[in-house]
Amino acid sequence: MKTLTQHLAQYAAYHRDTRNIFTHFIGIPMIVLAVATLLSRPNWSGVTPALLLTLFSCVFYLRLEIRLGLVMSALLGLNLWFGYAMAALPTAAWLSVGLGLFAVGWIIQFVGHHYEGRKPAFVDDISGLIIGPLFVVVEAGFLLGWRPELKRQMEGAASA
Repeated sequence: MKTLTQHLAQYAAYHRDTRNIFTHFIGIPMIVLAVATLLSRPNWSGVTPALLLTLFSCVFYLRLEIRLGLVMSALLGLNLWFGYAMAALPTAAWLSVGLGLFAVGWIIQFVGHHYEGRKPAFVDDISGLIIGPLFVVVEAGFLLGWRPELKRQMEGAASA
């Protein structure tokens, strides 16, 4: 399994333009909310595909690093709560929210990659789909001055 820095550096190599990174602050949370919403409707005694995906993702993030894994688990828990709330809506409203967030989120992502002049990371490595949300959280932390050593390591490896 790759290390946290290796995953982030590989993802960061596709995200060097600040406009692209900015679009990810909007697009990725929308997509994550959409997935939680759309996968919360099939419900087998409280177990949904959204719950299973959330649990898998939490384990993945916790294996990379406990601190970030706990942050990501809390955020994914909030997404799951939102998804369950949206799944309780009438079908048309549930689909409108889920599909609307998904479509607009991806449009925003592709606008960012237009600025970048490079395809999304997941095209070359499917793990980019699970690293994207982590990248957004880490980049937000960097803006707050959090973990400068991780930022240096990530950017150094991404530039190489």
